[in-house]
Amino acid sequence: MNPVERAIRSVDATQRRYTPTAFVFGVVKKFGDDNGGVLVSNLAYSAFVALFPLLLVLVTILGLVFASVDPTVKTDVLNAVAKQVPLIGNTLTGNVHQLKRASTIGLVVGLLGLVWGATGLAQAGLFTMEQVWNLPGPARPGYVQRMGRAVLFLGLLGGGVIVTTALASLPNYVIKGFVAVALTELVTAAFNVGMYLGAFRVLTPKGVPTGHLLPGAITGGILWTVLQVAGTYLVHHYLHSDSVYGVFATVLGLIAWIYIAVEVTVYSAEINVVLARRLWPRAIVQPPLTEADRASMALQALQNQRRPEQHIEVTFDDRPADAEVSDRTPQTPDEVAPPAKPRVRSRLRSRGRVSARGRVPETRDEPEPSSAGDRAERGG
Repeated sequence: MNPVERAIRSVDATQRRYTPTAFVFGVVKKFGDDNGGVLVSNLAYSAFVALFPLLLVLVTILGLVFASVDPTVKTDVLNAVAKQVPLIGNTLTGNVHQLKRASTIGLVVGLLGLVWGATGLAQAGLFTMEQVWNLPGPARPGYVQRMGRAVLFLGLLGGGVIVTTALASLPNYVIKGFVAVALTELVTAAFNVGMYLGAFRVLTPKGVPTGHLLPGAITGGILWTVLQVAGTYLVHHYLHSDSVYGVFATVLGLIAWIYIAVEVTVYSAEINVVLARRLWPRAIVQPPLTEADRASMALQALQNQRRPEQHIEVTFDDRPADAEVSDRTPQTPDEVAPPAKPRVRSRLRSRGRVSARGRVPETRDEPEPSSAGDRAERGG
C-alpha cells in the first residue's frame, strides 16, 4: 500500500468512526451517486425561466392595486417584493411605473409565462425527487398525476410569495427596531421551513411518510433564509454600481444565487433519503464496501426498472459466507417503491421463501398419493 492510499484510508477510517462526519460524507456521496450536479442544473434552468414571469405578475398586480395608494406605502411593498430575489428584484420594481400603460397585457403575458414556467419547474422538481429517492419506473407518477401536482405546486409557490412579501413588509408598519427585525427573520425562517415541507410533500411520492421529509425541510428553510439575507447584503454593498461591471455582476450573481438556492434544495432532499434509509457510513476508498455502500449501489441499479414485467435482482458476493443479507440493502424493486417493507422481505428471503422476482411463492399442503390405488381414485 503506497503512502497516499494509506493516508486516504486513515482519513476514511476516521470519518466513518464518528456519526456527524459519516453522515455528512454520506449525504455528499449520495448527491454524487444521483448525479446531483445534473439535477441541480436542470432545476436551476427551470427556476430561472419561472422567476421572471412570477416577478412580472407580482409587480403588475401590486401596480394595479396600489395605483391610488400613498406612494410611500407602494414603495415599501415593492421593496419587500424586491427582497424575494435580491439581485434582480430592485431592477424590476424600480421600473414598475413603465407597466402602467400596458398593465393588463403585462399581467396576461406574465400569467401565461408563469403557468408555463412553473409547470416546467414542477416537472423538474418531480423528476429530481424521483431520482433522489431512486424510484423504479412503475412507482413513478403518470402524466395526469404529474400535472395535478404541478397545479398544487403552482398554488403553493404563489401563496408562499405573497406571504413572504407580507412578512418582509412588517418591519415598516407593524414592528420596528433591531429586535423586531430579528424576530421577523425568525418568523420568515419558520415559514420557509413550512414552504419546503409543503414542496417536498407535493413533489415526493405519497408512500414516503411526511415525517421523513421534515429534516430536509428544516435544513432547507433555514439555509434559504440565510441565502436571502446574504443576497440582500451583497446587493446593498457590492452590486449596486451602474457601470457595465455592475450589469455583468448582476447577471452572474443572479445565476449563482439561483444555482446555490437549488443546490441547497437538492442537498436538503438528499438529507431526507440518507436519514430514512440510513445510508451511512460510506467508504471513501473501496474495497471493502460498507453496508451503506451496498444499499446505495443497489438503489442505483433497481431504479432502472421500467415496466412491471421487468424483474431485477441485485446481489453482492463480497460478504462473508455466514453473513446474513442486511435489511438496509434492497434486492428487488418492490423493496424500494414506497411504501416498501424491506425488513419483512429480507427476513422471508433469508428463509428461502422469496423468489428472484421478490414474490412469496404459494405452497400447498396437499399430500402426494401414497399408492397406485390412491392415484387412480384421485384421477377418477
